[in-house]
Amino acid sequence: MVRFKNRYVLCEVLSEDPRCRQCIEDRAVGLAVRDAIARAHGDYGLGCCCVSFTGMKYLNAYTGTVLLRCRKDFQRLLSSALPLVRHLEGRGQRFPCALRTLHVGGTIRTCQKFLIQYNRRQLLLLLRSCTNEEERRSVRQAVLSCSLTEEQAQSGEEEEEDGTETD
Repeated sequence: MVRFKNRYVLCEVLSEDPRCRQCIEDRAVGLAVRDAIARAHGDYGLGCCCVSFTGMKYLNAYTGTVLLRCRKDFQRLLSSALPLVRHLEGRGQRFPCALRTLHVGGTIRTCQKFLIQYNRRQLLLLLRSCTNEEERRSVRQAVLSCSLTEEQAQSGEEEEEDGTETD
């Protein structure tokens, strides 16, 4: 039995066009990432990453959050190619965007914990910019609702705790 260690790369899709997030699909992001790997590292990089790059583990089109999984050995190839993603194609349209790496973790759980803290910080920044009391109340409620419950942790959404997979 061979075990492969994985890395999970948490990214954020940045775009000025609000329609871009509505059109984000697993296939579109996967193709854009593979194209960027081919441009950055050629056939060698594409071969290495396509064997290990399994694509999306999580995609939230509303927040623009993407979780990619690859083997630990080729994580640097993937990470170095992500800034080269310049557009996503969806529903017959091409939207300019960029992928910003937020975190690289060994398990999905560590990425979830990071994402909760990141969203909490973003909401606190938003709270400071509120102009009236009603906005502050709704943002405070959102900040208080940022927590990872035990039910989510045991939902079976996560790979093995040490971040390995059997092949």
